[in-house]
Amino acid sequence: MRKAIIIIAAMLTLFGGRAMAQRCLPGMSAVEIKADMADGFYTGNSRNCGYSFGVFYSVFTGSHGNTWSFGGEYLQTYKPYGAKGRIPVAQFTGEFGYNLHLLSYYSQTFHLYGGISALGGYETVNWGKSVLSDGSTLHDGDNFIYGGGLTLQADFYLSDKIALTANAKGRFSFGSDVQIYHTTYGIGVKFIIE
Repeated sequence: MRKAIIIIAAMLTLFGGRAMAQRCLPGMSAVEIKADMADGFYTGNSRNCGYSFGVFYSVFTGSHGNTWSFGGEYLQTYKPYGAKGRIPVAQFTGEFGYNLHLLSYYSQTFHLYGGISALGGYETVNWGKSVLSDGSTLHDGDNFIYGGGLTLQADFYLSDKIALTANAKGRFSFGSDVQIYHTTYGIGVKFIIE
């Protein structure tokens, strides 16, 4: 117990910043790096789920902490094929959205956002190869995709400049030959820029 208290005290000292009122002010911006699981929990042996990585830039607007954000995301999923095989499906998308500040703790260490976004990009199935290893022909092909997403995100501020994030998102990607809807959830780190 004593070690845990010492570690927490050291972290608070290390990440301590200016007054907490200096968070989420209009004109401030942030860069966020995210890593998510997609359509389930991905492991190397998973046959029907995947992962995603994204980088987003956001700007705080107004006095309520709402943000505009834009960025890019890479989503990799797999579709089961045969007894043990799987077919990779990758999406490269750009995204633009608005995040509404829903809730925050009085000390400004916790913020909850709900967001809506538009996305567009490109989807490739089996990296463009239409003939599978067993000689079968794949009828699903590469496509331009478009759609949107609904996001719920929580930010946990370690200091005025660094926040850990947790998010869940529902993505709709119309134009896909394989799957229109994906659910992603994961974590990230946000760096505040003034």
